[in-house]
Amino acid sequence: MNPESNHLVRGLGLTSAIAVNIANIIGTGVFLKARVMTCNVGTPTKALLVWVFAGLLSLAGGLTYAELLAMKPKDAGEYGIIRDAYGRIWGFLYGWTQFLLARSASAAALAVGFAIFLNDFLHGALKQNYFSITLPGGHIVGFGRLQVVALGAILATTLINCAAVKVSGQFATALTAVKVSVLIAVGVGAFLYSGGDWSHLSMANVGGTCEGVAVTGGGVAGLAAAMLGALWAYDGWNNVAFMAGEVKRPEKYLPLALIVSMFAVMALYVFDNVSYYHVLSPTEVASVSASSSTAAEVIRRLLGSAAVTLMAAAMMTSSFSALHASILATARVPYAMARDRLFFQGLARLSKSTHVPVRSLIVLAIWSSVLALSGSYDVLTDYAIFALVMFYALTAGAVFIFRRRHPDADRPYKTWGYPIVPVLFILVNAWLILTTIWNTPVQSSIGLGLIVVGLPVYLYWESRNRRAQE
Repeated sequence: MNPESNHLVRGLGLTSAIAVNIANIIGTGVFLKARVMTCNVGTPTKALLVWVFAGLLSLAGGLTYAELLAMKPKDAGEYGIIRDAYGRIWGFLYGWTQFLLARSASAAALAVGFAIFLNDFLHGALKQNYFSITLPGGHIVGFGRLQVVALGAILATTLINCAAVKVSGQFATALTAVKVSVLIAVGVGAFLYSGGDWSHLSMANVGGTCEGVAVTGGGVAGLAAAMLGALWAYDGWNNVAFMAGEVKRPEKYLPLALIVSMFAVMALYVFDNVSYYHVLSPTEVASVSASSSTAAEVIRRLLGSAAVTLMAAAMMTSSFSALHASILATARVPYAMARDRLFFQGLARLSKSTHVPVRSLIVLAIWSSVLALSGSYDVLTDYAIFALVMFYALTAGAVFIFRRRHPDADRPYKTWGYPIVPVLFILVNAWLILTTIWNTPVQSSIGLGLIVVGLPVYLYWESRNRRAQE
């Protein structure tokens, strides 16, 4: 076998790398979070400042990751960095958490979200349920048209990603262009055709219903709640890191992809949220129904009842695009683990024709489908938040380890603002970890428990490796 045939191909150019990152960042948060943030901070000015600050914090992570990825552009990005900085056991625990729960549950949620938005677009045509199963504990799992569509979305994106990475990158670019165009169209339409009022930006929420929002009462707690909402909308800023082994000229394109995508998303988020407040007063934003979105209400002012259908189509496209980018990137984690003999060896094989980890894609699709059918992916993702934030901090901390351990190593890009930028990013993540433990001690304990469960699995794989070498 040609030794190059079992290695990923660097087929992603700069445009595709940026698109893969933007596609995973922009989901539904920009459509939904204005209401929650307004209820917690009260004024548009504070809400917009939170959007900017959360974006800058995510950018701090991107700037830190940029140095690490340009220095070590290896398969699965974060996995290789954590493994090299902290040892094989931490690399395995990272991959275990990402594949078993975090990224696969995220893919499941995106697939179900796509089905729900398609159902809205079709005016409820997918509500039919074929049968239901009652599991121990009284948990009811249904199977109907919504589930069929969700599984179909996972299958479709998996098939697309089985093509050469260049093709997947082009597909991501096309979907991202549509998604960005929608956000720009919403903002431009709101500014030019809504008859809005700029005085809304100087008002405050007074008596908004805040349906379904756990209002903190403002102050520091309100800012923290709004910040978590904004950071959720920015999550996925590191998606291109998983593709580090497939980006052309990684020493240049990886830092650019991380930085350009973050600035682009920040600009879009602030632009659209300013347009929301131009059309709606803060009280009207806070009173948007929990079953709708601020963006839908803005479009309704412009187009009437057609807004529901248009926003369903926009969210459907956004969810499918994010699902495609998520599955594309996540499949590289089990592939990299398998190459290190820490997972099933068959997953280390690449397609001879497209040089992508097809087996890894298939296993990820099957497991994500199981989670999508379970109906418990939201709960599982809640349990994983603790672990995910911890791994963000660990990855960023590697920049200090490598600077000390390899002071003379070639660094095509160095973190801007070092050491302040990575320290700030780590401190904010530490704050999020402590906040999560304080607010949700049970979920945090379970999240930590999921990591600990990976320890005997790691010992099993390592014992197999030792026996194979004897």
